[in-house]
Amino acid sequence: MIQIARENPTLEDVLLLLDEHLADMFATSPAESVHALDHSALSAPEISFWTAREDGVLLGCGALKQLTPTEGEIKSMRTTAVARGRGVAARLLTRIVDDARRRNVERLYLETGSEEFFAPARRLYQRHGFTECAPFADYVLDPHSTFMQLDLAGGASAR
Repeated sequence: MIQIARENPTLEDVLLLLDEHLADMFATSPAESVHALDHSALSAPEISFWTAREDGVLLGCGALKQLTPTEGEIKSMRTTAVARGRGVAARLLTRIVDDARRRNVERLYLETGSEEFFAPARRLYQRHGFTECAPFADYVLDPHSTFMQLDLAGGASAR
């Protein structure tokens, strides 16, 4: 059974997954367009971090960054190669959205790549109600980025 739980992003297996994530981001996007966070940034107090595990084996991770009292950003969504296609990312996303709702977040944002490599991620977010939007927070227009939002105040679902 897959378990989603809050964990520390500095655990050894998580570090390896985050390193793989960062390597892929730099391999597929120009450095100035990479907005992925490393483990130290994911340890900041305004960030909540979750993992997905099955029998103790890491399958994926994701985070919620509190931008303002009513706005949040999804960060560092990643699944392992063996977890892809098993619904792990959808379960992580649902947990993050549920947590955002509990915090009374009204709008949830994310930034992902615009290249073909990121197409599965964009499809996942679209299936869960996210729509494209303008850059948010400190982001600027970038042809390598796709910005998305989910309106939680309007009752939109992430399922």
